[in-house]
Amino acid sequence: MHVLIFGAAGMVGRKLTEHLAHSGRLGGSEVTALTLLDAVPAEKPAGFSGKLATASLDIAEPGAAARALAARPDVVFHLAAIVSGEAEADFDKGYRINLDGTRHILEAIRQEGIKSPYRARLVFASSIAVFGAPFPERIGDEFFNTPLTSYGTQKAMSELLLGDYSRRGFLDGIAIRLPTICIRPGKPNKAASGFFSNILREPLAGQEAVLPVPDTVRHWHASPRAAVGFLTHAATMDLAAMGARRALTMPGLSATVAEQIEALRRAAGEKAVRLIRREPDPVIAKIVEGWPRNFDARRAVQLGFRPDASFDEIVRIHIDEELGGKPPVLR
Repeated sequence: MHVLIFGAAGMVGRKLTEHLAHSGRLGGSEVTALTLLDAVPAEKPAGFSGKLATASLDIAEPGAAARALAARPDVVFHLAAIVSGEAEADFDKGYRINLDGTRHILEAIRQEGIKSPYRARLVFASSIAVFGAPFPERIGDEFFNTPLTSYGTQKAMSELLLGDYSRRGFLDGIAIRLPTICIRPGKPNKAASGFFSNILREPLAGQEAVLPVPDTVRHWHASPRAAVGFLTHAATMDLAAMGARRALTMPGLSATVAEQIEALRRAAGEKAVRLIRREPDPVIAKIVEGWPRNFDARRAVQLGFRPDASFDEIVRIHIDEELGGKPPVLR
């Protein structure tokens, strides 16, 4: 099986690449070739015995996606995007990459199929930002999409395109609406949701973090490990059960900032919690106010997607995978 990842240098892309390289399999098939593409060079995974290719690529550049897909990969993961805060700050860039780039990928797969029979599985990383307030207590599978950000609008439009290309038989696509990924390893990025990870990641490392919103803010979360599980399951499941509805909200954990902080306290004590500095930011608070907080993702669960068990588990995953089993703040 040949697997291609757009956005392979991003956090989720790196985690997915590591998983595929380590296991050497996707579902019941051996991964014999990996193609890793991003705007910056992706790291080559250790231990992968198959054919490996990496390259820098701008998916919004005309012809770039077509060149990448000329090799006709069996499974394509589309994780490439600019994040919410950047898409809101730069309207043109957001639509160029998040919408036009997606259309280029879809069209490149279709054009390959016109040359001779070809129907790739395309897994698109969408977002819960496709939903906008006002919200019910828990957002069910029938709730309509009314995004209140440019990023959410771009993701919603991409979902519609993927559904139509799948309906027409040009590809076999599924869009999975990822919760906010927490705890993200690495450095802070421009995502408006970044503070959800920052207030845990930095204190666990013995560093200060800024909290720009009240402790009462509630949000929907999943760990990087759960996100990889969502992606690999989406790549291998039987999509016939989905019918024409090719977008799914992934299961996750609904937690307040206060509940996050309590999980931090249980893992690393009061010393870590004291490293959180509260600095209200009205701009971020306004963006977050329009985000969904809780879901009833029963359709995804029925189709085999599995969330994290608790926020304590999310913290423990980060400590085990990124901090060698013990937070620096406790060393």
